[in-house]
Amino acid sequence: MQIIDLKEGEKLTLKNDGFLSLFFVGVGSAFSKLHYQTNLLIIKADTHLLVDCGTLTPMALWKYGCPIVNISNFLITHSHADHIGGLEEAALMGRYVVKKKPNMIITEEYSHILWDMSLKGGIRFNEKHIKGGLVFTDVFHALHPTLVSNTPREYWNIDFENLNIKLFRTKHIPDSVQSWEDAFLSYGIIIDEKILFTSDTQFDPDLIHDFLKLYPTIEFIFHDCQFFKGGVHCSYEELLTFPEEIRKKMYLTHYGDNFANFNPIKDSFLGFAEQGKFYNLIAK
Repeated sequence: MQIIDLKEGEKLTLKNDGFLSLFFVGVGSAFSKLHYQTNLLIIKADTHLLVDCGTLTPMALWKYGCPIVNISNFLITHSHADHIGGLEEAALMGRYVVKKKPNMIITEEYSHILWDMSLKGGIRFNEKHIKGGLVFTDVFHALHPTLVSNTPREYWNIDFENLNIKLFRTKHIPDSVQSWEDAFLSYGIIIDEKILFTSDTQFDPDLIHDFLKLYPTIEFIFHDCQFFKGGVHCSYEELLTFPEEIRKKMYLTHYGDNFANFNPIKDSFLGFAEQGKFYNLIAK
């Protein structure tokens, strides 16, 4: 993995020479005051995909020299504000400023949840001449992945331009949930069968073990992390129970502002993912 800083004054571009690159817009927890929210930009050749668009993301992208209207492709993992809070701006800017409808990779079930429970209130009634108001497909072009059958947990597959994306169910909310099957809809992703990004999840070792077995080509894991047990995220203490060979593949994301009290490299992790940096997977 090659790690490169976005230099001060350098503008974030959405193309590269064909390698898989992850750019962390932010790495913080929902309530971090030191980092932007954990939202991930995937770039490969002339393809880009923004995974989650939190409340601070339009501002963060603007500071990186890449306004939100430059983003043509979205994937949303779940409906907390640090993952969807900037979507209304993206939708309205697309419709009324640049006159361009962004793509969104989304399961059909989640498209109804995202629209009916979150976005509709601020978007639906903006145009008087449209009877009944705007609908999801007026502001986003929905790309539905295909459900994969006979697998240990629900997941979906889509080939999008230069990328292969797999969305899998996670065990995130509510806090008392016992398995991903009982949880409210939330997703993580696998990128090109090489990188696993959990997004938000409680401790769920089967998720990691099952997908590493199913896709032994996975080289790196970017895993949700908090610094206390309980609630709806995976704790640092729980992550330490993974075998060392798994921790050696793992960067930690979505962490709190007391991260300086921890030394993940000493504990055989690859370290904390850092915002404003490219994580490039260069073919050997």
